Amino acid sequence: MDSRLRRMAIAASLGVILLVSLLVVYTNQEKDRRKTYSSYTQTTTGQTAGQQVASNTTTEVSRYEQVVQNGQIGNDLKAFLQDNTFFDPVENKVLEAAKSLKKQLSLMITSVEKDLRVQIVDAEGALVAGESFYVSLAGLGEYKDLDQDGIIYIGDLDSGEYNIKLLPISGYQVPETETKVQVKQKVEYVPISDISLLIKTEDEVDPKVEDTGEQGALDDADNTEIQQLQKPGGTTKAGIDVSKWNKEIDWDKVKNAGIEFAIIRAGYRGSSTGALVEDPYFRANIKGATASGLKVGVYFFTQAVNEVEAVEEASAVLNMIKEYKLDYPIFIDTEGAGGNGRADGLNAETRTLVCEAFCRTIENAGYKAGVYASRNWYNNALKTQRLNDYYIWLAEYRSTPLYQGYYKMWQYTSKGQVDGINGNVDLNIAYE
Repeated sequence: MDSRLRRMAIAASLGVILLVSLLVVYTNQEKDRRKTYSSYTQTTTGQTAGQQVASNTTTEVSRYEQVVQNGQIGNDLKAFLQDNTFFDPVENKVLEAAKSLKKQLSLMITSVEKDLRVQIVDAEGALVAGESFYVSLAGLGEYKDLDQDGIIYIGDLDSGEYNIKLLPISGYQVPETETKVQVKQKVEYVPISDISLLIKTEDEVDPKVEDTGEQGALDDADNTEIQQLQKPGGTTKAGIDVSKWNKEIDWDKVKNAGIEFAIIRAGYRGSSTGALVEDPYFRANIKGATASGLKVGVYFFTQAVNEVEAVEEASAVLNMIKEYKLDYPIFIDTEGAGGNGRADGLNAETRTLVCEAFCRTIENAGYKAGVYASRNWYNNALKTQRLNDYYIWLAEYRSTPLYQGYYKMWQYTSKGQVDGINGNVDLNIAYE
């Protein structure tokens, strides 16, 4: 072999040796890195090298057994978030930024009439509950979130401009500057844009305590009550109204039974705490009824004690139905709540103001509004003549209603039977 070939062979051999060496070094580094990421051991002061090795070995065996048995480390699927060695340095910065953003708070503030409702929300716009937040209202002092639901309500304020500030709280970043807010002099019957934060599910309340509405028409029923489904012709329509009490419904069977429309409960205000609660069957019912070709409307059981709360209730319904098309009005259902309801003791003037505020807010949003009540309620608990511009829905369980006022829909029984619904259901006639 000449010298030129010999030099080329030596160079090639050296190249192969260098490549192998680099692969070995990389492999060892990768093993060390993975061992660092997976290790949950801590160096204890005073341990010998042998004790440390034994400790590491025991820990690794224990960890391996956990992985084999559970498919994870322990029972916490988010445990890796607490391991600062799990992510690369750049990824750690991103993670810390995300955590920091989650802890940034802001205020969503609404005024309806001489009041402020301050909602403390995180970066995603969700209410932050479980903390004792304080806000400072310039010139008036500090107000606390007493029930730790993320909402501070301040009433009995003079109208005008105020400065409000969320006070510092451990573990969170609060706005550094004050927020200017305008307290309204008079209710404007305009839907509240951020009302969704106040709407609860039944999982968040005690339905046995909150959902206690009673059908006042039962007190006036007699032995002439019509319990069979009436199928009127011409301009009159046969319908039902339903809520969670009717449970699952086969809407195709309902349609085939001759039902032409359904008034569906969207929700209710709790008769004890006043919470705004969505009916757990609302979405299934309105989707099912619409898909089966029925015309639909909705109602909301009120326990509002003033116009401000009526605007809240109307706003809640408008938020719930925004994805759906309605053919019938949005009704406020005004009746008793067992005698202990927060609105049971209202006088006729206040109760009428509540109904007017609800209906005006609904109409200002572009929908038809209506009122549901029993004959006795219309005659004795409301100033009904002020409500005649709205769609009146009468509940009276007699063959011929005794009510002498104007109405466009008649609920004639709560003991009807319709194919597709298990148990009794309310039956109605609409005069169109």
